[in-house]
Amino acid sequence: MAIQGTLATMSVADLLQFLAVGKKTGTLKFSHAKVVKGIYFEDGIIVGSSTNDPKEYLGQVLIHYGKINEAQLQAAMEVQRSRGRGRLGNILVEQKIVTEEEVAELLKVRTLDIIYDLFIWKEAHFEFVVEETLPEDFTRIDVEPTMVIMEGIYRADEITRFHTLIPSDRAVMDLGSGWTSSLTVSKEVRQLLFFVGKRMSVAEICYNMHAAPFEIYAKLFDLVSRGLAVVTGELPETPDPLSAEADLPESTPELLTLAQDELQNDNADRSLTIIHKVLSHEPKNPTAQNLLVKAEEKFIKQVYSEMSPDGVPKIVINPDALSEKNIGPQEGFMLSRINGEWDIQSILSICPFREADSLRLIKTLLDNGIIGF
Repeated sequence: MAIQGTLATMSVADLLQFLAVGKKTGTLKFSHAKVVKGIYFEDGIIVGSSTNDPKEYLGQVLIHYGKINEAQLQAAMEVQRSRGRGRLGNILVEQKIVTEEEVAELLKVRTLDIIYDLFIWKEAHFEFVVEETLPEDFTRIDVEPTMVIMEGIYRADEITRFHTLIPSDRAVMDLGSGWTSSLTVSKEVRQLLFFVGKRMSVAEICYNMHAAPFEIYAKLFDLVSRGLAVVTGELPETPDPLSAEADLPESTPELLTLAQDELQNDNADRSLTIIHKVLSHEPKNPTAQNLLVKAEEKFIKQVYSEMSPDGVPKIVINPDALSEKNIGPQEGFMLSRINGEWDIQSILSICPFREADSLRLIKTLLDNGIIGF
């Protein structure tokens, strides 16, 4: 049996319940734009999950829970690159930075969080594949879908409640009248308040704390409710780079033809912009997905032909000039890791973004004269 559709026709909760009652074995895949997640079933029981979203990779989870820092993650991934293989958790255990028990525990937390996040998605294409073999190295959990459904629905309801005070991840806050430096709070909340005081957006706080949005929203909601933080506004939405082009094709086939032409003309960056536009409306479009892989590969090669992965970027404009630039949350995170010491590879290893997306951010900062080498 194979089922497919969108979240507009069947909710995540209904899908999990359907597969549980039918005692199905296989993989339930969800895709939205560039993000693809999977939930593994055996006889109707959830046994694991997968994701291609770097924000949900083990390294990011270990940083968030204070098991490692960014420098340790960078060093471990350098070892991983030099070997050409090896699981990050095993490398960190070898280096005696974490224990096997800590890795196992957080892998299970990560496995469930990957699934819970799906309940917050508004749009996605889904497909259940019966014949697909489960990966040998996935983290097994054995969880009844009913338990996952209850937690997932709770989180979706909570996010709706959080949005009554914090409208979006573009929201910017400042310290409230209830905050004093002598207030007793946890280390994590103090760090959160530090970022609030720097007037970071919610999205940028999530990146800097290597945390899932749900957890950050929950803590910020509590701080705003207690008067320790106050929402002061929202950053403008990032404009679509193609929105100003009056003669841009409207149909998907024409857009994909244009993306292919741009790629053949070595304009991989523009090709990616067009492909992303298509995938934002049709995440399961096979032509766009295949073209995305080719465009990213070509773009990465083009960038590395212009800048060495061993190159060390530096911020080349003064803080006053930087404050006048329209810096988005991802660019802000990237800039905060450009310290004049780390090379490109080191920076990318700790970023919660895909390699092509990270390099596009760096290229944009370089083209705008914000960083140099």
